[in-house]
Amino acid sequence: MSISNAQATPSIQICRIMRPDDANIVGNVHGGTILKMIEEAGCIIGTRHCNSQTGDRCVAALARVERTDFLYPMFIGEVAHVSAEITYTSKNSVEVQVNVLSENIVTGTKKLTNKATLWYVPLSLQNVDKIIEVPPIEYSSPEQEEAGKKRYEAQKLERTETKERNGEIIMSVSLPEPYTVAFSQSSLIHLVGPSDCTLHGFVHGELHSSQSMSGVTMKLMDEVAGIVAARHCKTNIVTASVDAINFHRKIKKGCVITVSGRMTFTSNKSMEIEVFVDADPLVEAEKGKYRAVTAFFTYISLDKENKPLPVPPLKLEGEEEQKRFEEGKARYLQNKAKRLTDKERQQ
Repeated sequence: MSISNAQATPSIQICRIMRPDDANIVGNVHGGTILKMIEEAGCIIGTRHCNSQTGDRCVAALARVERTDFLYPMFIGEVAHVSAEITYTSKNSVEVQVNVLSENIVTGTKKLTNKATLWYVPLSLQNVDKIIEVPPIEYSSPEQEEAGKKRYEAQKLERTETKERNGEIIMSVSLPEPYTVAFSQSSLIHLVGPSDCTLHGFVHGELHSSQSMSGVTMKLMDEVAGIVAARHCKTNIVTASVDAINFHRKIKKGCVITVSGRMTFTSNKSMEIEVFVDADPLVEAEKGKYRAVTAFFTYISLDKENKPLPVPPLKLEGEEEQKRFEEGKARYLQNKAKRLTDKERQQ
């Protein structure tokens, strides 16, 4: 008789009503608010699972968020139902898949608004540089485990490739022409204080920390991307999707973070914005500024009836902008083909 230490697939569900401070001026809930709830659910289930074994107590630290599509807008007064399930574990990481449903509590109507995949790494409470081994989960079939392993290897490779592109910075331009990259590019500067941090002194939502995404990292990134999109098209804009968000390095209390965004690609009805988060330690200034987080956000422009509007074409200046535009176009076409494939499978 063999004895297995694997556990049944853990899952949780949380919900809350959307308030006016969760939304923009026309009542659409901010993408950053949704991302915050998604990450909270992932952090809870990841930390619970990793502490279901004997040994060091630990926290689940967010390492990566895969592409996240915003399928339908959510509005003030609706209830968000967030369900999370662990779908794969490697030796030192946990994959969590999250679904978000919006509920109109007057009519009872429910819609699937978001699907997301997050990767966590368990870190010891005694030493946040020590990674803990993850308890295995039970799979319904060998095929399910093999599919999870393939996703793990793919995201690991992409994280490595992303790190190699992290040297770029966004330069300011005086009196830029409308509809150019320079015209809409934006930045926010934020001093990381105690309320932004976990018990370990790291920012919520950063690698090597315990997360809640409470408007610190992902919410700031969404805000900057939204400003870029609004400057470009001068209309109501909403988050349509977020490509993989990679958390590269820790952000400690006392750091000044600069969240910068720039337009990289426009289609007829969408805009891709690249967002960087750079951290500058005030106390340990000798360490210098470093790139902490990177991501691509996609926005759409809406009219007063929440119907998509055409997006003004992006005016390109120079070879670098042309190169980023072509790379954005490739991501756009790849994601469009994937959506069509997924739609055909569901029919």
